[in-house]
Amino acid sequence: MPPMKVDIDRIRAGAAGAEAASFLLPGQQALIHEQGWLKMLAPRAAGGAELPLPQVVRLEEAIAEADGSMGWVVTLCAGAGWFAGFLPPETAREMIETPNVCLAGSGAPTGFADKEGDGYRITGRWDIASGAPIATHFTLNAVVRGEGEERIRAFVVPAAQVVVEPTWRSFGMRGTASHSYRIDGAWVPASHGFTIDPACATSPGTLYRFPFMLLAWVTLSANLSGMARHFLQLAQEVVAARRQPPASAHEVLAQAAVALEGARERMLALLDQAWAQAEDATSVAGGASGISSALDTQLREASMALVIAARRAVGDIYPYCGLRAAQEDSDINRVWRDFHTASQHALFCP
Repeated sequence: MPPMKVDIDRIRAGAAGAEAASFLLPGQQALIHEQGWLKMLAPRAAGGAELPLPQVVRLEEAIAEADGSMGWVVTLCAGAGWFAGFLPPETAREMIETPNVCLAGSGAPTGFADKEGDGYRITGRWDIASGAPIATHFTLNAVVRGEGEERIRAFVVPAAQVVVEPTWRSFGMRGTASHSYRIDGAWVPASHGFTIDPACATSPGTLYRFPFMLLAWVTLSANLSGMARHFLQLAQEVVAARRQPPASAHEVLAQAAVALEGARERMLALLDQAWAQAEDATSVAGGASGISSALDTQLREASMALVIAARRAVGDIYPYCGLRAAQEDSDINRVWRDFHTASQHALFCP
């Protein structure tokens, strides 16, 4: 697999065009696949990179700092690729080795999986699947029927059996094309169902012992951190270009940057600690995550604190940026809209 790096200039060159096109441009898509970013959380045995989570989080933050829409698509679709660690190895390998593989999906259990023979017939409609236009597979949660008491189970379905509905019309993050999708009675074998739990992992690596909700917290909060950092960079340029910037503008900018970096450094430090604990537990027992409940709580709280610091930084600085920041075709306005759209994710809203 080629080395993973962030070509900021190449990503940003297509950002405005991706917004206008309502999805990532072909060149941006090619970069994602060239770098193997959508496979970075998938098991090595299945053809993925299985990178350490702290490395992935820092990479996703850097991509989001270059462009919010690309960072979000990479994060959500690579995150869905992580599910390969819970699928039967043969199914995981077949999926991850698909040319230009991309998994999009939704976590809401808004469909049904009816037991039929050696598999399930799936019907339903799911919302907000970032990266839907390039998805080769879709993941979903469905209510299983026909096996006694109803339960919720996760499934992966090839894109050929899925209908994408172009519903994404947010004022920001337009390049994510986070559309809805529906499945009209598609049959999948039982091997396409999986349970997201360390005890049910089919791959032995530390990555698949790491708690799912913690993974969601750190990856998504890092995206907001990246977008906020980009906003502050642009704000410095905009404020400097104003003929008569407010006297306190530079001081407020500096304070916002310090607060954001402090929250960011704390979250990343706790993530490193949690990963170290998870690695130690995997080498000894290979079962549960091994992350202490105290550290789990601290990392969740630090992730939310990072989101709050990012919101405060963007909110405090915006009034100093003048009308330039209100013009829809400006870079700073696009980043502002992307940030405020991404920060509405259900994880961050009470």
